[in-house]
Amino acid sequence: MTPATVGSRPGRGQPGGRPRNAGAGSRPPAGVVAAAVLVTLATLIPLGFVIVMTVLTGWDTAVRLIFRPRVGELLFNTVALILLTVPLCILIGIGAAWLVERTRLPGARFWSVVLAAPLAVPAFVNSYAWVGTIPSLGGIGGGLLISVLSYYPLVYIPAAAALRRMDPALDQAAASLGLGRWRSFLRVTMPQLWLPITGGALLVGLHLLAEFGAFSMIRFNTFTTAIMEQYRSTFNGAAANMLASVLVAFCLLMLLIESKARGNARYARIGSGVAGRPVPVPLGSYRLPALAAVVVLALLALGVPLGNVLRWLLAGGADIWNWPVVGHTLLQTLFFGLAGALVTVVLAFPIAWLAVRHRSWFTRLLEGTNYITSSLPGIVVALAFVTVAINFVRPLYQSVPLVIAAYALLFLPRALVNLRAGLAQVPRELEEAAQSLGRPPLATFLKVTLRLAAPAAAGGAALVFLGIANELTATLLLSPTGVNTLATRFWILSAELDYSGAAPYALILILLSLPMTYLLYTQSRKAAGQ
Repeated sequence: MTPATVGSRPGRGQPGGRPRNAGAGSRPPAGVVAAAVLVTLATLIPLGFVIVMTVLTGWDTAVRLIFRPRVGELLFNTVALILLTVPLCILIGIGAAWLVERTRLPGARFWSVVLAAPLAVPAFVNSYAWVGTIPSLGGIGGGLLISVLSYYPLVYIPAAAALRRMDPALDQAAASLGLGRWRSFLRVTMPQLWLPITGGALLVGLHLLAEFGAFSMIRFNTFTTAIMEQYRSTFNGAAANMLASVLVAFCLLMLLIESKARGNARYARIGSGVAGRPVPVPLGSYRLPALAAVVVLALLALGVPLGNVLRWLLAGGADIWNWPVVGHTLLQTLFFGLAGALVTVVLAFPIAWLAVRHRSWFTRLLEGTNYITSSLPGIVVALAFVTVAINFVRPLYQSVPLVIAAYALLFLPRALVNLRAGLAQVPRELEEAAQSLGRPPLATFLKVTLRLAAPAAAGGAALVFLGIANELTATLLLSPTGVNTLATRFWILSAELDYSGAAPYALILILLSLPMTYLLYTQSRKAAGQ
């Protein structure tokens, strides 16, 4: 590649050039802007609900409900769980990623897939399996065990992708300067993994704050379990709302900490040519211990859940397969998943299109607001929708549209991230050529943009479908009477200690989640050019 002349102005065909009408000089269609603004305003409902309910509760009542021993207990449990789980997930995720990507671990390619597979096992199914293995499991020790085994892939998958992308010339330069392997890892490799570490830590923390089923099953009290208990036992709105306000404050604090920790450092490789492949590090005498560690991790995170599900299936025999109920529940799950995925992708399109085609502070604000509000736990979203429906649109209370609206709000970022990446790869010149031939903007979008962005939209829809199939808290609170998904049916049976009856639903949940998890894994490899 010939470098651009110093001082020359980059053109459309040069690196650093800006495509014609990249967004600065053109105005976006008013209809698209209006749609994006309406979607963003709708996502603010849960945050607005917490603020309004806190104000309506009154200062004295709010102080009395927040500053009480019960909240102190929940605060201790939540903070202790986060402080213990997040570092362990980082340690296991980074260590596992380094072993399968940068060493001569036997069967590294096989283990790279297996170690990502626990993401397909919902945390509440993992809890169900461990309770079946250790009936006395509970407290913060039980919460820590289940959380680490359920959520370490949130660090492992992006860390493995970052290690694949990393230029081995950095390690070679460190070696030429006399740095040993461990010093090179700490001073060169670890800084390059800072984004997966901070991003993965944020995802783990937000999942811990939102998780209900896994902790409820082992009787470990957190804010989410307390809110659900308060809501379902006494329908005490003030107490539940104040707990929700503390939970939201935690979420916003974690977002702020991650943003500050992430910083503005650049991690991109600049220069001609392509990055070479790293030379795997020989493990020597550590080969067997490293392989044993990977095997133990896979057995604990994947073997125990699958083994217990199969054990309960065999114990229950053919009688637990109530095919009319199982089939009906599966169809309802597929309906909610497909409808929710379709609605979410459609709602995400105007925001993603503006973010790519008309970059400005306003479009960044729209996009960022959706990420912030969608980080709130499902229990908060459900409480907000219940309150709004009862007070303003009572016919929507416990209706299918309300459930799908909650799903769209919860999982909008999953579609938004994929659509943004897909639209960025659609050449503007093709759209301009279609319009120059007399195609109206809508026809151009349908015939050109949508067709080229379809794979990204499908990937986003798949991830949304996975989230909806495994969603529990919002579905329990919002779904119409008599309507069950696989997750809620599993929860009802396991809460009644009918572990054999719950096993078919756990198995189907895992089988539904495995293809989506593999899709996420393969996407990370494609992003790394493999």
